Amino acid sequence: MKTSELQTIKQRYNIVGNCEALNHALDVALQVAPTDLSVLIVGESGVGKEIIPRVIHDNSPRRREKYFAINCGSIPEGTIDSELFGHVKGSFTGAINDSPGYFGVANKGTLFLDEVGELPLATQARLLRVLETGEYIPVGATEVRKTDVRIVAATNVNIRQAISEGRFREDLYYRLNSIPIQIPPLRDRGEDIVLLFRLFAMQMAEKYKMDRVVLDEGAKQLLMKYKWPGNVRQLKNITEQISILSPERNITAAMLSQFIPQDQETTQLATIHREGDHSFENEREILYKILFELRGNVNDMRREMGLLKKQLDDVQGTRAAGAGTQISGGSQLAPIQPISHMQPMQPMAEDAFAEEYVEPEREPENLNLNDVSKQMLEKALERNHGNRRKAAQELGISDRTLYRRLKQYGLDS
Repeated sequence: MKTSELQTIKQRYNIVGNCEALNHALDVALQVAPTDLSVLIVGESGVGKEIIPRVIHDNSPRRREKYFAINCGSIPEGTIDSELFGHVKGSFTGAINDSPGYFGVANKGTLFLDEVGELPLATQARLLRVLETGEYIPVGATEVRKTDVRIVAATNVNIRQAISEGRFREDLYYRLNSIPIQIPPLRDRGEDIVLLFRLFAMQMAEKYKMDRVVLDEGAKQLLMKYKWPGNVRQLKNITEQISILSPERNITAAMLSQFIPQDQETTQLATIHREGDHSFENEREILYKILFELRGNVNDMRREMGLLKKQLDDVQGTRAAGAGTQISGGSQLAPIQPISHMQPMQPMAEDAFAEEYVEPEREPENLNLNDVSKQMLEKALERNHGNRRKAAQELGISDRTLYRRLKQYGLDS
């Protein structure tokens, strides 16, 4: 295409920029416009994909017919079939009249399906039939209708990845992708960024009757180095912010940096930093505490089992002695009460029990676990200034268990 023709198209549609990728996209759009081939426009969100379908329609034989731009991602899944293909009266709740849908209304014209990658799979199958045969069936109808519509689709998702994940039909992709057009992201357009800033600043000045903001050389370099994840839409927003909020009309790099996000390489959520570096000390102490409490519970169970066994042995010994006395002496002794009617044993003083009770022999415990338990005891006592009761409460164990552990590890002095 001649440069003069290209500049005429840019002026007509208010397209700013001279990068080679943008010029190529416009060239392909003008070449495919006279045909009825389907076009798939691919580009990131905010790059201005909606301009290309308008260029194609206005330079095609259908330019005197209707043109509709439909955002497929904004229509609920439950109503998108009705919106696109129409419905008959009574086909669902709220269908009080017949509706031809976009494919019926846009007959002989052009439909621009933006965010086509968001279409449900069932709707994709119906769209594929329209593209192949020009036939469709409205929701709730039984008769087939025909339409002659030029389809131009656009997407900002990776269609090939969506196909591999089962979210997009491969046959529909090849049917839409008869002519692919790639729109470059703003970060790859070089000095076009400065030209777009100048356009948006001029529009703001004319709209609100104010002086136009101007970038110095340092600000221009900063503008072109930024990655622009939001593309042209983000640039326009920042230009509007500067035009309204900046008290100065001559913008320097320092002033511009106040409006541009500092982290331009990532879209990750900000990390909340707390005082001090994270050393996993808290997690380690929690784990130690759980292990310490588990071992304490096991030891308590062993001790209780030992007490129960001792009581049973005493009762059996008493019964055996009573039976032997009755046989040898012939005298009648008082009957032995069952265990359930025996008087409960008087609890021993806590300190005395801790000193006198000897645990039954058991397998030697892991030395590393003993070291952990000892460290936890020392830390708990240190945090509670030697108060044993508070230390036991912090560790979640009884006072008796704490005293026994202190004696075991030689910390009772």
